[in-house]
Amino acid sequence: MAFQQLADAAAQWCSRTPFQLIAAEETERRMDFYADPGVSFYVLCPDGGCGDTFHVWSESEDCLPFLQLAQDYISSCGKKTLPEVLEKVFKSFRPLLGLPDADEDAFEEYSADVEEEEPEADHPQMGVSQQ
Repeated sequence: MAFQQLADAAAQWCSRTPFQLIAAEETERRMDFYADPGVSFYVLCPDGGCGDTFHVWSESEDCLPFLQLAQDYISSCGKKTLPEVLEKVFKSFRPLLGLPDADEDAFEEYSADVEEEEPEADHPQMGVSQQ
């Protein structure tokens, strides 16, 4: 994929996340991202050669440990797209960004729907006389 197409996909991803694409260098095929409070990483994009994969890294020692999930995902079998890689990075950084885990959000929405149901008051309770 052409680097400009990858940069466009990255910019579109940024529009849905707290991250900003702060640099895109075509010669190095590198894109740098930043979000407050000081969360930064970069992606090296493959040039389309056989076996090439994306590479994510951070020059911040505070951020680097959180990238393990994304790095494991990239090294797993199968070709990955830039949006898929960026989503894994975003999920990895949610704790640093002060956001709840995405899985917890889904659970809370589900349980909130269940909790809203209230018992109907006009049904007699079993074993209770209505006299």
